[in-house]
Amino acid sequence: MAQENGAPSAAEKGKGKAGEAKPDKKEDEIKFDKDGKLIPNRKKGEEPEEEELSEEDQNLKTELEMLVSRLKEPDTSLYIPALNAIKDSIKTSTSSMTAVPKPLKFLRPHYDDLCQIYEQWPSGKEKDSFADVLSVLGMTQGNEEKLDTLKFRLAVPPSQDLGSWGHEYVRHLALEIGQDYQKRLTDDEDVDDLVNLTRSLVPYFLSHNAEADAVDIMSEIEIIQEIPKYLDENTYGRVCLYMVSMVNLLTYPEDQQFLHTAHDIYKQYNKLPQATVLAIRLNDIDLIRKDFDSTEDVSMKRQMAMLVARQQIWLPIEDIEDDKLQECLSNEKLPDHFKSLAKELNLLEPKMPEDIYKSHLESTRTAGLTNVDSARHNLASAFVNAFTNAGFGHDKMLLDVGEGDKTSWIFKTKDDGQFSTTASLGMLLRWDIENGLEQIDKYSYSDDTQIKAGALLATGLLNSAVRSDTEPAMALLATEENLNNENVQVRVASIIGLGMACAGTNKEDLFELLHPIVEDTSLDMQISAMAALSLGFIFVGSSDDRVSQAIISTLLDEDRQKQLKDKWTRFMSLGLALLFFGRQEEVEVILETLKVIDHPMAKPAGVLAEVCAYAGTGTVLKLQELLHLCNDHIEGDADEKKGDELIQTYAVLGLSLIAMGEEVGQEMVLRQFGHLMHYGEANIRKAVPLAMGLISPSNPQMKVYDTLSRYSHDNDNDVAINAIFAMGLLGAGTNNARLAQLLRQLASYYHRDQNSLFMVRIAQGLLHMGKGTMSISPFHTDRQIISRVAAAGLLTVLVSMIDAKQFILAEHHYLLYMIITAMHPRFLVTLDEELKPLQVNVRVGQAVDVVGQAGRPKTITGWQTQSTPVLLAYGERAELEDEQYISLASNLEGLVILRKNPAWEEG
Repeated sequence: MAQENGAPSAAEKGKGKAGEAKPDKKEDEIKFDKDGKLIPNRKKGEEPEEEELSEEDQNLKTELEMLVSRLKEPDTSLYIPALNAIKDSIKTSTSSMTAVPKPLKFLRPHYDDLCQIYEQWPSGKEKDSFADVLSVLGMTQGNEEKLDTLKFRLAVPPSQDLGSWGHEYVRHLALEIGQDYQKRLTDDEDVDDLVNLTRSLVPYFLSHNAEADAVDIMSEIEIIQEIPKYLDENTYGRVCLYMVSMVNLLTYPEDQQFLHTAHDIYKQYNKLPQATVLAIRLNDIDLIRKDFDSTEDVSMKRQMAMLVARQQIWLPIEDIEDDKLQECLSNEKLPDHFKSLAKELNLLEPKMPEDIYKSHLESTRTAGLTNVDSARHNLASAFVNAFTNAGFGHDKMLLDVGEGDKTSWIFKTKDDGQFSTTASLGMLLRWDIENGLEQIDKYSYSDDTQIKAGALLATGLLNSAVRSDTEPAMALLATEENLNNENVQVRVASIIGLGMACAGTNKEDLFELLHPIVEDTSLDMQISAMAALSLGFIFVGSSDDRVSQAIISTLLDEDRQKQLKDKWTRFMSLGLALLFFGRQEEVEVILETLKVIDHPMAKPAGVLAEVCAYAGTGTVLKLQELLHLCNDHIEGDADEKKGDELIQTYAVLGLSLIAMGEEVGQEMVLRQFGHLMHYGEANIRKAVPLAMGLISPSNPQMKVYDTLSRYSHDNDNDVAINAIFAMGLLGAGTNNARLAQLLRQLASYYHRDQNSLFMVRIAQGLLHMGKGTMSISPFHTDRQIISRVAAAGLLTVLVSMIDAKQFILAEHHYLLYMIITAMHPRFLVTLDEELKPLQVNVRVGQAVDVVGQAGRPKTITGWQTQSTPVLLAYGERAELEDEQYISLASNLEGLVILRKNPAWEEG
């Protein structure tokens, strides 16, 4: 009989032709009436309609009901057999992935009765066995607050046989443990039983390829440090991979604990390069040294030394007897490897700025105008020449002309232009200390103070990222004559040069030299601020008390209060902020101190320090705080307004700095930038393009540079100029053809605007940096490590670009050279154990995230086979083509030592 609404009854639906019973349907099947309307299955609290069961199911249901009734009888001898029969029935049942196993389905209506029976039973073996069954049945109740699965599991003595109930049961139990743990912590209750139960689940997860579940539950119960004792040769790799990938999603101090634990696991299994990578991420010099000392394998030590040198951590090399190890720690062979790459790629021929501008492709109406032989245009060309030929040691404008030759490009620029043009020598000769000092030396004794100052800065740039036993930068720059010169440019050049050359070294004697300059209130603010910034570079990420006290006492000094309104104060704040780069909560003391300072520049300094402390962590709470700062409407007098505007500007840059290490965060922040450009004040709008450049340097994503291209035509000239520069940052060292075309169009568009055209030229120089062989991304080693020194350089340039017309577009364009600390070849060079170049075939393709994937998934996709040395684009990964050699590095990136595989047999 059909139901009133025209839909067949459940009983009729169960019958096929000739009255045969169909297999049973899911309990919550969706049903429609003849008009196609949904029929509600049941009202709240109503039991589902009776289904027509197959004979087999009916028998099972009857049998289970009979077993339940036996548990109600007074004869205790029936209990254990009945319970065992129920257990067997549940364990041996098979079902599809989406359906509930039939025994659980049929026992569900009896669950409340069974719970009442359980309460009446006396303690003993029977009751424990009963609790075991009820724990499994508890999964079917769907009551998140009761946590029955866990309640009945804890009522049973600890069992090692939990896995016999199946994976779904163990996962459900782990979920309830996590919920109960948080609840008990809130109520301040004992959690030992939960911790012990967790310990019994971990081996099951690890032996069933569920490493992620094991890490998650141990993390939730806060015993992640115990995981090493459950691991073996087969599981440690996947566990560490998952743990390390989770770090960006954790808060301090849990992220540090994860890194420490993963480091110890790698060390336990003698994976020293991987352990060293994590020690570098922890910024723990003592740990790095311990890793070094833990092996006698000379080649392995050399590989670890290269990793440490790439991060610009300068371990003491005086007591190292192995010359080759010293060579690895000091980066001194970097120019040779770079030039061998250039030779391989046929890039040795110097390029001229015109090769970059390609003026003949600009529109004919303006082509002549953009090439006026003015001092300003020549200065732009000097920067383009420096960026394009950086590190190659040859160019046609400065180095390949005769000594003192008036055709040298230096004499085609004027005043401060000569300073920057001479300084560009350091960029061209970068890393090559031996040859470079000789070339720069001839300008060091010039009577023209601008050229002399430029030569001093060039010396600092030349020594950036490499070091020599003789410490030429210290010998040439840290002299009484230079540091106390009556000419401001000479002093500033010496101070910045020391900061660039010794970035990340934590040199004690440089503190003694520079801190008096920071604290001397009689000095011009520019000199003191640059000394503070240099100390920030030298002690970056060290949270050194003495340096921070020196800068704070200067900010507190009453004689300095008027000077603090100076435009250079921001660099003093930046010097302070860099000390706490990546230190997270350690910055709190400084933030509290800055709150005491009653000056409009104190708050911006606090924001800058905080964003540096959380750089690259992706901490969501900090991103929310920064967005709140951007929402504030600024009112007040001019000085206060200026300080508050800086707060918002730093907050915008901070969004990028914090999110840059985590891809989901990057996506979200890029979306927020769109909102800020629509609704933000002028000071926020001009910072957004810079922040967009900072979030993906040397990674020209189309969606980002298309947006920047729109902003480069903005009505607000400050926004346009910053957008143009950001386009250069985005494509730095990539030779991206689409960006090159956009910049050529901009050169035509702004042919009458000197400032905008100058910035277009700078962006073109950045785009073709190192003829397309460089990267300024602060991340390296498969994007696992953020280089503090590199990020410091990027941040300094961006802070000066906030008011480009006061710094870069005025007479302080030399600040652009600060980006040198972020410049590094994006190559893969393979070496043999004697550190001689070794050519092998590698596959280069897009990196694939294999975290948590089963089996042995491919780590790259869409690869091409090339022979080393090779260039690696952003997001690319390399792997050896065959097993003839074993890589001693954890990733094929940068300088990699290969060892002959003893098991290899020629085919």
